[in-house]
Order: sequence, then structure tokens, then C-alpha cells
Amino acid sequence: MYKSFAIVIALLISLSSVAQNLQSPSQFLGYDLGTKFSRHHQVIDYFKHVAEAKSQQVKLESYGETNERRPLMLAYVSSEENLKNLETIRENNLKNAGVLNGKPTANTIAIVWLSYNVHGNEASSTEASMRTIYKLLTEKQAWLKNTVVIIDPCINPDGRDRYVNWYNETASVPYDIDQQASEHNEPWPGGRPNHYLFDLNRDWAWATQVESSSRLKAYNKWLPHIHVDFHEQGINEPYYFAPAAEPFHEIISDWQRDFQTQIGKNHATYFDKEGWLYFTRERFDLLYPSYGDTYPTYMGAIGMTYEQAGHGRAGLGILNDEGDVLTLVDRLTHHTTTGLSTVEISSKNAEKLNTEFAKFFNNSGLKYKSYVLKGDTDKINSLMTLLDKHEISYGYAQGGKVSGYNYATSKDGQLNASSNDLVVSTNQPKGKMVKVLFEPNAKLSDSLTYDITAWSIPYAYGLDAIASKTLIPTNTNKLKSIPRSISNSGAAGYVVSWNSMKDAQFLADVLKGGFKVRFTEKPFTTQGKTYERGSLIITRGDNKMVEDFDDKLVDIAFSHQRTLNAVSSGFSTSGPDFGSPDIKLVNPPKIALLSGDYTSSYSYGELWHFFEQQLGYPVTSINTNNLSNTNLSKYNVLIMPNGYYGSFLNDAISEKLKNWVSAGGKLIAIDGALNSFADKEGFGLKRNTPEESTQDKEDNRRIKYADRERDYTKNLITGAIFKSDVDNTHPMAFGYSDNYFTLKLGSSSYSLLDNGYNVAYLGDNPKNVSGYAGRDALKKLDNSLIFGEQRLGSGSLIYMVDNIMFRSFWENGKLFLVNSIFFVNNNLHEL
Repeated sequence: MYKSFAIVIALLISLSSVAQNLQSPSQFLGYDLGTKFSRHHQVIDYFKHVAEAKSQQVKLESYGETNERRPLMLAYVSSEENLKNLETIRENNLKNAGVLNGKPTANTIAIVWLSYNVHGNEASSTEASMRTIYKLLTEKQAWLKNTVVIIDPCINPDGRDRYVNWYNETASVPYDIDQQASEHNEPWPGGRPNHYLFDLNRDWAWATQVESSSRLKAYNKWLPHIHVDFHEQGINEPYYFAPAAEPFHEIISDWQRDFQTQIGKNHATYFDKEGWLYFTRERFDLLYPSYGDTYPTYMGAIGMTYEQAGHGRAGLGILNDEGDVLTLVDRLTHHTTTGLSTVEISSKNAEKLNTEFAKFFNNSGLKYKSYVLKGDTDKINSLMTLLDKHEISYGYAQGGKVSGYNYATSKDGQLNASSNDLVVSTNQPKGKMVKVLFEPNAKLSDSLTYDITAWSIPYAYGLDAIASKTLIPTNTNKLKSIPRSISNSGAAGYVVSWNSMKDAQFLADVLKGGFKVRFTEKPFTTQGKTYERGSLIITRGDNKMVEDFDDKLVDIAFSHQRTLNAVSSGFSTSGPDFGSPDIKLVNPPKIALLSGDYTSSYSYGELWHFFEQQLGYPVTSINTNNLSNTNLSKYNVLIMPNGYYGSFLNDAISEKLKNWVSAGGKLIAIDGALNSFADKEGFGLKRNTPEESTQDKEDNRRIKYADRERDYTKNLITGAIFKSDVDNTHPMAFGYSDNYFTLKLGSSSYSLLDNGYNVAYLGDNPKNVSGYAGRDALKKLDNSLIFGEQRLGSGSLIYMVDNIMFRSFWENGKLFLVNSIFFVNNNLHEL
């Protein structure tokens, strides 16, 4: 008896010792959680400590690294038994969804994924992630018996540390609650975006950033039942949680809607008990597919956004407009509460979550069964890369006519399919996501939306497409890679066609390699083959100083999968000969890009990322605060991203830019940057301002206060797609057909240029083919500019009304920018 009692006592002491080994975040960090901002490495260290102290219940997994080499990490938290069977639980879940073959052996475990700090300066959530894992392991063990909780403590480490480091070096001690204090006003670009200044919460579907691509690999290994994205909003809004606002996408199931409400009610019980304010069903809808709530929803989860008051302005504490001091302790406490509440209700409904999750992947009711896509091989391959990231299956057409909705004409039609055409079917587990990404026009239940309303992949990738109600049979053979070109020392030169970004990347590498390259402004035929405008010509005579000319060029071409067409003579069968004035030398541009105050950090980041990670061509960033003292004669191309230049472009800077352009410079203005030149003397850009009718004025005066917000949508274009006409004889449009589908992000409208080149434009009564455009906004678009060039002295002003770099997913627009840099008014030199 005494011996047994001693064993029990010893066991209790042993268990107590193990429990004591697990330190709270405050104990481990050496300061009370919420009294300082923790750096990313401290957060990682704490999670490693938890995994060591609770190795039977916590498993850490590295899933990638940021551009600034910070680790991306997941923590799997559950009961000892579940952790031992983690791989079986994962496989059972994928079998339940039909992603893995076979029948699941059990469907009783809820899988909850909690994602923190996607926006770096919404920093309370990462602090909350540490308290959440601690409380799960010390107070909420019962919930873990039938739940696997996956915690990503920081989706955006680079942005978070940018914010935290700035705040820690700026803030007063003790912190200053005055809203005007410097610690509540971040400098450009702020901590919200990642290294390349992308909003990672808009990148789930497009996966242009390393954080997103890495995360998708891990996410698709699990496909959780619940996904929560933790955020912060303005300092005067208390807390937002599910259910979401309309519009809901039509594929969202009744169960997904209902369970959001159940979760919200569960949160409300805790908030009501503490007297914390909150709101639901407002602002944050479920439509645009690239968010941390919508993407998981379209993959079968209950996807939700939780928004805590605070944001980058709040710091450690701030006095809001209602006279309350909002502290970091408050903010992380609220996020911890909703995180734990989510796990609780998921645990209580684990079996139902599994049952309804399986039902979501029944795609028999979808209208379109297959999407058939035809176009340039490079564009098809680019799309396949995106589909591979989402683990969406595809095949190749077997040939013959395919009938259905024709994207080019916006009505039913036919397409003659070939074995090189891609077919993406909804008859696969992720069929609903296929519908969302490829649908011609998303159904809108409400015109008040939080983001763009059109994104259809065939338009974004510049592909002809048919949406068919029939399941199109496919082959699985892959497109063959292009064979290595053969050196031909007897050739006068080589010709490369110009159609895609792959051609642009080849050109960038050839120029960096010291080769001289020409391009043709007119079609020509030689040796039985016709080459269209923009085709590249690399002659032996131009490159006498390049050693091993043929072999080096072949190596570069092979690395980019380009075909070099050797030609024996510069004498063309038809069209210009190689020495014609219509075949011009590409003068390697020296490019400057404005950054800093007055520029949109997103727009700058899109361009920065484009040059470094896509085009692979050098660019010099110049801060707007330094432009007045910058020697612009070192550059012959200057890019102005979307921005807010009104107070920046004073008379002196405007005159400096005008003189630089007149001397031979090329200024490329994008989106909001056009406001700097519209209706200004010396520039040909004019705003479209249709006169408001007397009746419209009278109608507007009578609108009720409660209806004003909704009525204003008639003036908005919330990311809609329009079919534009294109002058593809202009160098800016080389590689394009005579029309282009453009994504309009707003209602800004400019008249066609009187003295310039209207390269892409909308004609009379343009109709949007996808997305929402208000009736009054549409009136302004008649005969309006999309892309144009104005000559000024020896140089050019290039106007890009629509931002083709927006979030870097509109792949078919990028060649317009490349053409503008390398081909338009190419008489460039060091000024």
C-alpha cells in the first residue's frame, strides 16, 4: 500500500515537473506579454521552447524562408495520441475530400488552422499566437482530444520586423498615447507589406510571393476545416468577427454560412461577458478569391477574418477618438479569446465539420464542366505553373470543335481545339476553386464589395477560351520542351519571335551579356518564314566584339527555352532587310524608378519585384525626396508608379522632368501618376469629364442619408474587365492582337490623345465583360485612353491609365511595359 502510494506521488511530481518546464510567454521572454513588441526571432525561439517542453503534443515544421531569410514556421498542436497519428489524420482528411485515393479510416478530428500577422504592422496577433498555444496546452487540453490546431505565428516576418524594429527605436518610454506622436505615424513604406511591398492577404490565389508559394504547399497538404486570418483595423473600430458581409460567392455552401454564424455567436458569449464591443456582417465580404478567408473557403474550409482595433497606429497604447486607451495587452487578449473560442466550437462540432467538408467537394452541380484554353505556348506554360501551385489538375484537348461560352465574344460560340490546348475540368476535388478562378463573370449578390469583382484567368493570361457545359476528354501528355538551338557559324544572324514575357527575359539577358540586338517595326519574311513586329534580330556583324558569339547566344536561348532561327542573309524575301531604318537597334535602357513618399508602396513594390524577380533587368530606385537633386541625365527611362504626387510636383520639378523628356528621356506614368500631367500646360493628357445632366443633379440631391453609400456605387468601377481596341502596329503593342482585355481598377478616365498615339483605348459605349461598373462611371469611358504615347521634343511620355502590374497577376499586360521600355521611341542614349 505504501509502495503504491509512493509511486503515485512520484508520478505526480514528475508530471508537475514536466508542466513547470513549459514557461509562459512572459516568463520566457523576460517581460510581460504586451508590454513590448517581440521580434520575429524571439517568437520563433518561444515556439521552439514550447515544442521542446511539450514534444509529445507539439511538432514544429519549417515551410520556407522569406526574401530577408527569416524562417516561416508551423506548429502542430494536439493530444499525444493525435500527434502520434498526425500523418494518418492528414491522409484521412485528404481522402475525405477526394484529394487522396482511398476511404478514410476515421472522420472525427477537426483541423483548425490559425494564421497570424499577414500584415506586418497589425502586430498584436503574433503576440496572441504565443499566448494561444500556451493556453491550449495548459488550460484547454480537452479540446485537443479531437482537434489538430495548426498555428502559423507570423505569415509576414519581414513586414513585422520592419514595423517592430521601427517602433522599438522610435517609441517613448513610457509610450505616448497622443495620436500625433511620432510612434503612431509610420514612415513610408510602413510595415504592412512584405519585402517586395506586396499585400500578402491579396496574394493567396496568385502566389506571386515566396511566402505565399511556400504556404500553399503546406496548406494543400492539409486542407483544414477551419482557417482564421487575424488582422487589425482602425483604432476606433472595436472588433470584427464572423459572420462575413455580403456578397458571398455563390459556391459557398449553406453549411459554411451557418457555421460562421455559430462561431460568431460563440465569440459573442465571451465578449459580452467582458463587456467588449464587436460587430459582424459588415465590410468584409467573401468574393475576391485571393484573401486568407476566401481562398480557404473555396477549398472547403470555414474561412474567416478577425479584425481587432489597432493597426500600425496603435503601438503599445493609443488614445482613440472615444477617449479610451487601447493597449497592446487589450488587443492580444481579444485575439487570444477568439482563437481559443474557434478551437472550442470546432472541437464541439468535429464530426459535423468532417461530414460537411466532404460534401463540399461534390461538384456535380457546377454549370461549366470544362474550360478549354488556346494560345501562345509560353502563356499556357505560365498558367500551368499557377495551377501546379494550387495542385489543380489539367490535361490537353484531343482535338475537334468545342462549344460553350466564348470569352472573346462574351457569348456562346465554338473553338477548334488542338492537342496543344489546355483543358481544366471542374470534375476534380478542387472543382469549385476552378470555377472561381475561371468563371467568366462572378455572380454579385451585392455591389458594395471590399475588393475587385473580376479576375477571370483566361483574360488575365491572354488566352482564347471556351467554358463548356460538357466534360471535355483529355490527354495527359506534357507539352514538349524546345530543343537546344544549333550554333551556325555561317549564319548572318539569328531571329527570335516576340510574343511573351519569356521573350522579354531572353532579351534582358542578351543585353546584359553585351550583345547588340535589333527589333523590327514591320513584318518581314526570310527563308520561308514570316516574322511579326517586335521580332528580335541578333546579327553577327553587330556583335564582332562578342567572343564565341554563336555558343554564348545558344546557351542564353536554351536557358530561356527560346528558339534561335538562323538566317543566312540580311536580305529579306519581303519586308525590310536587316539594315532598314525599320529594323532598329535596341539601346540598352538605363532605368530609374521613383520610390518613397508620394508613391504607392504597393505600386512601387510591384515594379521592383517585376524587374528583380521576373524580367531580370537592373533598375535604380530614386526616392522622391531626392529627385530635385538627382542627375537625371544618367537615365533614359524614368517610371512613376501609381502615387499621390500633387504636392510633390511643384513647378521646379515639373520643369525638370519636362526638360529631361524633351532632351530624349522616356517617362512612363502609371495609374494615379497621370494626375500629375492631366490638363497641365505642355501635356496632351485630358480628363474625360462628361457634364452632369440637370435631372441627375436633382436626383442626387434627393438621395436619403441612409442610401448615400449604396447610391455612390453608380460612380465606381470595382475591378472590372473591358475589351479594348489595340493599335498593334505601335511598338508599345508588339506581340499583341488588335484587342486586349484590360482590368480597370477605378473610374478615372482620360480622353484620347489629339497629338499622340492611342495604343489601346475604349470606343463608343464600351461594355464591361466581367465585374461591376456603375452606370455613371460607364458614361465617362466613351472613347477613353488605356495606353498611349505623347512625343515631347526628342523624348516620350507614356501614359498607362490601367495598372498592368496590379498585384502582379494580370500576366497578359506586362509586355506593354516591356515594349515601352525597350521599343518605344528607341533613340535613347545617355542624356
